[in-house]
Amino acid sequence: MPFQPLMLFALVVVLYFLGSIKILAEYERGVIFRLGKLLPQEKGPGVILVFAPIDRIVRVSLRTIVMDVPPQDVITRDNVSVKVNAVVYFRVVDPNRAIVEVENYHYATSQLAQTTLRSVLGQCELDDLLSQRERLNQQLQQILDQHTDPWGIKVSAVEVKHVDLPADMQRAMARQAEAEREKRAKIIHAAGELEASEKLAQAAGVIATEPVAITLRYLQTLTEIASEKNSTIIFPLPIELLNLVGRSVGKAMTSTGTHEQG
Repeated sequence: MPFQPLMLFALVVVLYFLGSIKILAEYERGVIFRLGKLLPQEKGPGVILVFAPIDRIVRVSLRTIVMDVPPQDVITRDNVSVKVNAVVYFRVVDPNRAIVEVENYHYATSQLAQTTLRSVLGQCELDDLLSQRERLNQQLQQILDQHTDPWGIKVSAVEVKHVDLPADMQRAMARQAEAEREKRAKIIHAAGELEASEKLAQAAGVIATEPVAITLRYLQTLTEIASEKNSTIIFPLPIELLNLVGRSVGKAMTSTGTHEQG
C-alpha cells in the first residue's frame, strides 16, 4: 500500500517523459521557446525532447515552397492594361528568424510578391514585358530576396507565367506581325528580282557575243513546250533565225550558180 503513491508518481513521470519526445523529419526544424524565450539553436532533425509546458515548439519546414501569385492588374509604362500572374520559389534558411521576425512568413512573402510584381512590371513597356521575360524574372527575384532576407527566407526563383492581353491589343499585335511578314516577303522578292536581273544581264552579254545562242534558246523553249502535249503552240519566230536562214539560202544559191557557170 505505501508503494502505490510512489508507483503512481513514477507512472506520471514516465508518461510525461514519453509525451516530451518529439520526432522531426529530415526536412523539419523545431524552434523552441522556453518560458517564452527563444533558444539560440533550433532542434532537429530526429528525436528531441520538449518539456511542456515549459517549452513550446514550432515546426518549420526547410523544403522549397512553390507559391502561385494570383493574377495582378498591371498598367505598363506605355499605358497598356494587362493581367500578369507568376510563381515564386522560396525556402526557409533561418527557422528562428522566420518565426520571430515575421508573424506569418508565407503570407508576408505572398503579399510582397504581389506588390513587387505590380511595381516592377508597371515600370516597363509592353514589348519588354513580352520579350525580356528572363531579365524581368531576375529583377523580381533580386528584389524579393533582398526584402525577405531579414526574415530568414531565400527566394531562389521568380517566373512570370502568363500575360493576359486585351482583345483589341491582341488584334493590333496580329496586324503588326502580319505587316512585318509582308515587309520581309517584299524584301526577299526584291532581292530575288535583283539577283535575277543580274543573271539576265550576264546572259544577255553572252548572247550578244554569239547571236546564234538566242536561236538555240528558242529551239530549247519550243522543245519544252512540245513536251507538255499542247494541241496549239504559238511561238514567235526570231529575226536572227530568219537572217540565218537567209544567209544559208544565199550561200546555197551562190554555190548553185557557180556550179552552173562551170
